[in-house]
Amino acid sequence: MRAVVQRVKESRVEVKERVVGEIGPGLLILLGVGQDDAEKDCDYLVNKIAHLRIFSDEKDLMNLSLLDTDGAALVVSQFTLWGDCRKGRRPSFVKAAAPEAAQRLYERFVELLKEKGIFVATGRFQEMMDVHLINDGPVTLMLDSAKAF
Repeated sequence: MRAVVQRVKESRVEVKERVVGEIGPGLLILLGVGQDDAEKDCDYLVNKIAHLRIFSDEKDLMNLSLLDTDGAALVVSQFTLWGDCRKGRRPSFVKAAAPEAAQRLYERFVELLKEKGIFVATGRFQEMMDVHLINDGPVTLMLDSAKAF
């Protein structure tokens, strides 16, 4: 499972020009599910993301987590995180999970974040979305449950 995590001042996602999810300060999480992913991958990434110390403390040092700041999360499904661009000019998505499996793990990821007491908004699975954000910092991190990077 892969995630691009962006610290944001605010973020929203629209489907057909209608806002379907929005947050204030917190994290925009673009989440990609791979074909070999399982619930353990959700557990790992949720714990890692919820406890990442990427928010500023009173000394302006990155020492606080999403949990420490009572920040929110906007989780957007993004199968293109599994795009392999090493060969040719068109990305290959053969390592992305099938839609049914990906949706199940995406929804489990969202559930686990909520269980930690985090306010979670979402995009819409398998929909074309417009994602708006004000990146704070900017702070953008890439995570992989298999620790590939």
